[in-house]
Amino acid sequence: MAEAVRLPVPALLFVLGQFHLFACHPRNLPVVMDAKNYSTFSPYGQVTAICDAARGAIFEKRRKFSPQTLDIRNVLEYNIYNFPKRFEAEARGLPVPVTLKDIAQRVGFSVTTVSRALAGYDDVAEETRRKIIEAAREMGYYPSYTARSLRWGRTNTIGFVIPATERYLSDPFFLELLSGIGDGTAERGFDLLVSTCKPLEPEERLTYERIVRGRRADGMVVARTRREDKRISYLVEEEFPLVAFGRTALDLDFPYVDVDGEEGVRQAMEHLIDLGHRRIAFISPPSYLMFAEHRLAGYRRALEEHDLEFDPSLVVEGDLTQSSGFLTMKKLLDLPSPPTAVVCGNDLMALGAIAAAQERGLTVGRDIAVVGFDDIPLAEHSHPSLTTVRQPIYEIGHTICHMLIQLIQGNELAERHIILKPELVVRESSTGPERR
Repeated sequence: MAEAVRLPVPALLFVLGQFHLFACHPRNLPVVMDAKNYSTFSPYGQVTAICDAARGAIFEKRRKFSPQTLDIRNVLEYNIYNFPKRFEAEARGLPVPVTLKDIAQRVGFSVTTVSRALAGYDDVAEETRRKIIEAAREMGYYPSYTARSLRWGRTNTIGFVIPATERYLSDPFFLELLSGIGDGTAERGFDLLVSTCKPLEPEERLTYERIVRGRRADGMVVARTRREDKRISYLVEEEFPLVAFGRTALDLDFPYVDVDGEEGVRQAMEHLIDLGHRRIAFISPPSYLMFAEHRLAGYRRALEEHDLEFDPSLVVEGDLTQSSGFLTMKKLLDLPSPPTAVVCGNDLMALGAIAAAQERGLTVGRDIAVVGFDDIPLAEHSHPSLTTVRQPIYEIGHTICHMLIQLIQGNELAERHIILKPELVVRESSTGPERR
């Protein structure tokens, strides 16, 4: 038989009072009667039954609360959710968990304000949010995500799926993007769920279905968008919040942040043409990626603007890795009339192209020019340092995160489609063609 535990009278009166508020209404009787299924031998079981019954009543009627009673509901619901845990800890001599009420008393704000500050809502002043987060950290507060999910229908988690291949997991682009997203989620009290999947369509679809239908996240970030992107089609079909890094060829309206890749490559081409280069090659990203189309368009546009003939043999496709840049550069150098300059679809391929040119005994920056795209940290420290088109990857991740949290919280976005202007960063890898 369970050991008897004394329930303090004030606590009993409090719980019964909370229960009475909801049990007294006839509509709530079916919910309240479910409490009989709990053990009647354990006082903790009885308290849990009462609180769960009241909680069920709130959950069933949560949509019927008017904005004017929001604060009352938040505080009442908070107390009902947290009382059983505090009672159990006190009864068993365990450390009492820090609650929102404890933090509220510490900082001098209401429980509702504390809750909304920790949940990342924008209606809390930044100074107030900072003070609350600092106090919560000092007091050792950890939110109950299970309770939060049940209470608000949210997990306060953002999902991000990347293919489980070495080229993605070690790609500086993704590391920089993840850093921006991760910092953005932390600032708003959210978590970041990073999942991996095999780069095959059925497995990828199943990964997204597990996250969406299992409600493991409240919204998704999609990066390196494809021309026909089934990930985005699925999320739009499910009406699941998403923000993408990039556009698609699909006739779908979804929020995204992108960089004007066409303009970026056009700037790189202008730079090389101004230096005197006329035979310029382009190492393209995989053609199924949407930004590959934009960057190729920038290459062709620059040729047309300067009345230079398009030579298909000077356009080769890589897979965004350093090794593919190395191999495709060797093919270009084997042409009967090799290029004097190469624009690459990303920095990793540009670094591979530099290595291939150096293997052939060429001095990059004198015998041949190489330009990349992204401006990853390695670009500045390569030898020679890499001329590249900069896109603010970290800032983009941060912006995407902010937009997605706005959508999750039911807010309208000031801008749904953001296209940023790129910046050409000139370094040692690009000079005029060597006179031979």
